[in-house]
Amino acid sequence: MVDERYARNIGAISEAEQEKLARSRVLVAGCGGLGGGVLSDLLRIGVGSITAVDFDRFEESNLNRQLLCTVNNIGASKADASAAYAGEVNPKIRFTAVSERLGADNGPGLAAGCDLVVDALDSFASRRALAAVCRDAGITEVYGAIGGWSAQVTVITPDISDAVMAVICPPEAETGSGPSLSFTPALCSALQASLAVKLLLGRPTELEGKLLCIDLLSGETEKIAVI
Repeated sequence: MVDERYARNIGAISEAEQEKLARSRVLVAGCGGLGGGVLSDLLRIGVGSITAVDFDRFEESNLNRQLLCTVNNIGASKADASAAYAGEVNPKIRFTAVSERLGADNGPGLAAGCDLVVDALDSFASRRALAAVCRDAGITEVYGAIGGWSAQVTVITPDISDAVMAVICPPEAETGSGPSLSFTPALCSALQASLAVKLLLGRPTELEGKLLCIDLLSGETEKIAVI
């Protein structure tokens, strides 16, 4: 019988799929605006094993959009905050928090054994490093990015990783800070979580090699082929 906490999942997903989620392992890279939302959704739907990685600490400017940030944890480790949140939301999940900067050195170890990786980062260098780790390990990743009113997501399989990253995260691209509204990362992270669940369950996503772009100001959406 399905755990009561997941009872409302059944019908949208089957009991067998719920059990499959419980056996799944996901790495979430980043615990900020995107990562916090992704973690919340994966915890609540019942993904059995989650590793969250983030080297950063919360600051006051994060309060406008980052789910895990509160007035009581300003200055605290984002990874540690994710572990505390996980314990309050779903202590049955096998949750590991890693307070490190993800890179080529530690990435392979963090991704080892994972069924899927979610890119919730905000640094081009870290995104490129993560993509290389996933490519070499043969792991699919779910990418998401935001800016102001705009969000974009895609699914990057190992065989198309280099081609996709060359378009969405080219070598010359540099990380910069821009406006971030509360609802934009909420939408983007929800899309990432839904893609992650579909991939874990073997359901089609139709976003391999395609970038889904959403403009919340105009209400327009567009799928762009990136390879």
